[in-house]
Order: sequence, then structure tokens, then C-alpha cells
Amino acid sequence: MKILLVTDAFPPICGGSGWSTYELARGLRARGHLVSVVQPRPGRAEGVRDTEYDGFVVRELGAPAPNLPYVRNYFKSEKLTRALTSFLVDLLRREPADIVHGQHVMTTIASIEAAHVQGVPAVATVRDYWPVCYWSDLLHTREGLALCPACTPANMARCLAPRAGAMWPLALTMIPYMRANLRGKREGLARADAVIAVSHRIAEDLVVRAPEVEDARVHVIPNPVNVAALRALAQETPSTSVPSGPYALYLGKLAPNKGTRHLVPVIERADLDWPLVIAGSGPGRDAVERDAVASGRPVQFTGWVDRDEAARLLARASMLVFPSRGPESLSRVLIEASALGVPIAAMDTGGTRDIIEPGVTGLLSSSPEGLADDVRRLRQDEALRARLGAAARAKVERDFDAPAVVARIEQIYMTLRALRAERNRSVSR
Repeated sequence: MKILLVTDAFPPICGGSGWSTYELARGLRARGHLVSVVQPRPGRAEGVRDTEYDGFVVRELGAPAPNLPYVRNYFKSEKLTRALTSFLVDLLRREPADIVHGQHVMTTIASIEAAHVQGVPAVATVRDYWPVCYWSDLLHTREGLALCPACTPANMARCLAPRAGAMWPLALTMIPYMRANLRGKREGLARADAVIAVSHRIAEDLVVRAPEVEDARVHVIPNPVNVAALRALAQETPSTSVPSGPYALYLGKLAPNKGTRHLVPVIERADLDWPLVIAGSGPGRDAVERDAVASGRPVQFTGWVDRDEAARLLARASMLVFPSRGPESLSRVLIEASALGVPIAAMDTGGTRDIIEPGVTGLLSSSPEGLADDVRRLRQDEALRARLGAAARAKVERDFDAPAVVARIEQIYMTLRALRAERNRSVSR
């Protein structure tokens, strides 16, 4: 098949979404398919520029995006959608594809519309909560402690307050636009021939909060991870200086919704006698550093590390502490830690149960106090750490390894192509 992937992000500079899209492209190519990639680049001058990564030609579409609150959102949403749709329609006329697969919030609606114009099946991957939350996180507050029950005008006013600051009264005038934006995303997503939700939590929220999207067209398929490459990378020596003995690790953004303010209190309550290595950066770093100094415990801050270095730090950790309080869609950190056999103590949030089966592939808790108790259990029980790590490795190999995940997505493509061919035959009779 000829498959067009339209993505917000792609290597070499990208986060989890971009690496997941790359693993999909790589897996499809290995199975004999022809893959092309389109990536919009808001903030760049208008025009198309071809780049290359690992043999994939990536067409980058520049688009204006003024750095002004809400104005930038409009340019990256409605205005970009129109420009990208037009570009994709023209591209599909010149280079027909069998499947168009939109990968994230900026690219999915345009991918679906262009595919329908050209009579091509459209697939959409939903990696977070963008179809049901304007901010994509389902949270009322920046503290990450209040889960929003529904995107009503009243709740939008509540979520605007901490984000707009002193501009809050003026920002209230944006609520009609925000509601229309969200409605347009849901209605556009409902036109996809198949929707891939990366976790059961994402799928459940789509069904409940976006009734326009039919349950029958939602498939739960996780992000793919190249387990063999990850394990090979993990054999390399970290460039970051880390403790020579056992250490606990936090890896990720330092932000309130990630629960990082609980990190030091958790290790204090657990009376952890291992060092805690914190790899990451973000707006919450200063507060965590103050907590660490006040505690007197050995806490090492590495700052931000790239994907390769993160794998090396993970491989040498004796446990991963995951205090996130927000509704995680599907944490790549948890998947990679599991693939490397690192025992995990995590908060039970969002799609985390798709990765961690409590007591089997990791430990889950519902409060910071429970998380501390789990950290203590892991520290004290070497056999438990070994058992959880081994089970986690096996689960990732079975459920998340790229070849297995890509095969499931390929099956959706083949089914849609067959259905479209059958409809075309019926029309021609």
C-alpha cells in the first residue's frame, strides 16, 4: 500500500508523538509498504521544504503563527487546517495514496477532510485529550489536581482563570471560540473511517465526551516502541554522572500536573536510603530543588536529557518513581522503563493501567502516601523488584513492541482498503 502519514512531529527533533510516528513509518516500510510523510511547521515562512530522516522524505509545510495568546491558537488550528487540507488534496491528486493517517491535533482534521475529497480511507490516531478538551489535558488547574468533568462554559471559565492570569476577565470572551473549536474537532474526527486511541482511557473519554465519534470505529492500539533498539541503546554508558550504586529515578517534565512536588516528600516518607536522580526540567524545578535542600537527602538534578541518554539512565536505575497526578494518556516513560525491566512505583492515573498491571508488572497507588509505601516496598524487597521487572519486560514485548503494534494498524488499513474497493465496485455496477 501507499500510505501518507500526516504528523505534527517527526525526528530528529520531537517528543513521544514524533518517535511513535517514526516507529509506525519504519514498521510499515519493513512490511513492504510505501510511506510518505507530511509535517506542518507553524511559525516558519510559508512554502514547502523537503527534509530527510532515515530514508523518509518529510515534506514540511510552513505556516504563519503569530506569538500572541489565542491568536496563535487560531493560526495553528482553524487557519492551519484549511491550508493543510488544500495542500494535502493537491498532493493526493499528484501522488495517490491508499490510506491517509493523521497523527495528532494539528494534522488529523485536515488529513480526514483531504482524504474524503480524494475518496481515500482516513485513519486518525488520538494520543491525548484534544478532541474533548481545548487544553488537551482535562485539568481545571495548573496544579493538576482537579479533573474537569465536562467542557461546559462554566468549566471553561474555571480553567481559563489560572492560565490567563491578570487577563482572565478579557479571556472569558474567548469561550465561544473555544467551544466552536472543540466542536469542530469532534465533528471532524467523527468523519474518520477508523480512530485509533492509544489507551483504553482515551477511548472511554472519546465515547463519553465525544458522542459524535461512533464506538464501533474506535480501536485501542498503543504507541509502538522499538524494544530491541531501546535495549541496545541502554547498553551504552551514560554521559551523565550517576551514582555508582542503586538509585531511584524520576524521568520527565518537572511540572505540577506531573506530581513532581510530591517527589521529595515521597522519598522522605519511604525513608529511601538510595539517591534520587531527577532527569528533566520544567516550571516546577525550583520548588523541587527547595524541597530537596530542606530534606537533606541525596537528590541529583541532571536537567533535561535527550532520548538516548534517558534510555541509559533508565537502564541503570533500581526503580522508577512516577508521581503524575494528571490523566496520563499513555506514558512512553513507563513503557520504556518496563521494556528495560525497571521496577515501577506509579500513581494510578489515565491510561497507566494499560501498561502496569498492579502487583504484576508494577505497583500502583491512588495517593502520594500510597506511592511512598510502594517505594518502600520496592526498596526492601529485591525479589519483588526482580519479579515485577521480568513481568514488565514480557508485557512490553507482547503488547507494545513495534512489529506487533504495526501489524495491528496494518490490519485496519487493509480492512478499510477492501471496504472502499467493494463500495467502488458497487457504485460502478
